[in-house]
Amino acid sequence: MDVMPQHPPQPSDPDRPPLDASAFSGATALSALTGPPSAEPPPLTLRTALRRTALGVVAGAVLLTGAVVAVPDGGGTAGTLPVPGPVSRAMAAAAAGAPASLSDLTALIGDRQRWVDAHPDDAGSWAVLGTAYAEWGRRSADSSYYGRAERALRRSLEVRPVERGDAAAWVGLAALADARGDFVAARKWGEAARAREPQRWTVYPALIEAYEGLGDRRSADAAVERFAALRAGAPALVQSARRDRDRGQAERALAGARAAADRAATPAQKAECLSLLGELARDRGEPQEALARYDAALRADRDHDPALAGRAGALVELGRAEEAKRAYRAVLARQPRPAYMLELGELYESLGRVREADQEYARLRVALDRDEERGVDNALLRGRFEADHGDPDAAVGLLEAEWARGHRSAAVADALGWARYRAGDPSGALEYAGRAVDAGGRSASYAYHLGVVQQELGQDGAARRSLEEALRAGPGFSPLEGPAARKALDALDGPDAPPAGGPQDV
Repeated sequence: MDVMPQHPPQPSDPDRPPLDASAFSGATALSALTGPPSAEPPPLTLRTALRRTALGVVAGAVLLTGAVVAVPDGGGTAGTLPVPGPVSRAMAAAAAGAPASLSDLTALIGDRQRWVDAHPDDAGSWAVLGTAYAEWGRRSADSSYYGRAERALRRSLEVRPVERGDAAAWVGLAALADARGDFVAARKWGEAARAREPQRWTVYPALIEAYEGLGDRRSADAAVERFAALRAGAPALVQSARRDRDRGQAERALAGARAAADRAATPAQKAECLSLLGELARDRGEPQEALARYDAALRADRDHDPALAGRAGALVELGRAEEAKRAYRAVLARQPRPAYMLELGELYESLGRVREADQEYARLRVALDRDEERGVDNALLRGRFEADHGDPDAAVGLLEAEWARGHRSAAVADALGWARYRAGDPSGALEYAGRAVDAGGRSASYAYHLGVVQQELGQDGAARRSLEEALRAGPGFSPLEGPAARKALDALDGPDAPPAGGPQDV
């Protein structure tokens, strides 16, 4: 079974036993299963590639901690604390629910690769390796690792089914499904793991992401509360802050993000919290404050690419287009994430640089096609792209299929509503656009889309309020939509415009 990197791992030490969970105070079973650090480096190609990656989306920070497994059957004697090193640091980060540094994650992957090469029946280490592959794929935007992750996790279940062990592989499969955008499968695996081991705190981040992707806000809120009860600290505070932001509770989100930053246990976790503070500043229409937060995040962890991408967005809002382009190119050189390609393409288009925009959109199509071949569901991003830059009718078909399979988040509702509008169906768009705004907090883009649909339907007073809400964060919220929102509002506020609250709004 092909679960190894393209180059074989170095020989392992077959006499080194895994560790016992009791060796760590409050450690997760991931720590228990990860053997002492190897003196040998991980495979060169993987180590080199990891240096070029950065921390991905927020949920990637908790993927590795999902591999919470018991000491493998026949796993030797109880271990003692390992000497300080990258693998033990990765284990300690996992035990705290914090992101491991990239170099420590590299060491952990190499260590488990070597271990399972010599111990192919070690179910626990297969679960650790599979979950680490999933995190590596997510952080690097390299979807080829998802296949390796799935094979390793299913190998764990073959060696020791859950009925004879614990639910570590199920947690890993839930995290992998989230990474692929398959929230139905993520919910299935996560709920199965929770039913078997309800005190396993590491399953809750995967469940929260799955519920949010399905638009199940009640279950997501309950999972956030349960996570906080089981594992208080910065990870739970970040989850709560993001939940509050999505619910439009900006002050609570800000307080939670600040508290999380104060309690961050690792540089990577500190960068995650500071990046969230940057996002909240952009929501408030304070790009200069956001820029300062992103810069602080990059000082804490220079490899935190979400902060670099956020910094590029803040520079766009400040009108510093040349610096923004450099920032986007830098992040794409390290992490070719399709969402960043779309943002850079739209920046080029806003500047009238059509050829460069088209080149970026072509790269985006290639990346989406490649990910789709590897089992990644990028229908939301593809639908957004097609609605504005391709075939709106195709976007409607894609997004209606997403909605039918249960992916009913605010983001999907917004994209479907906008695609319907762009395809010439404003009446069919209104329900979805309104639902997105109701569920999506204070998203400027959602408010803009709703305002345009309302304006098209002659609901001028409601359209004015929606467009004003969109522009409250400033016209720079999008290089294309921001100026369009200002133009639409100016048309409503012209000398012949009717006053707000007229009969068309009743």
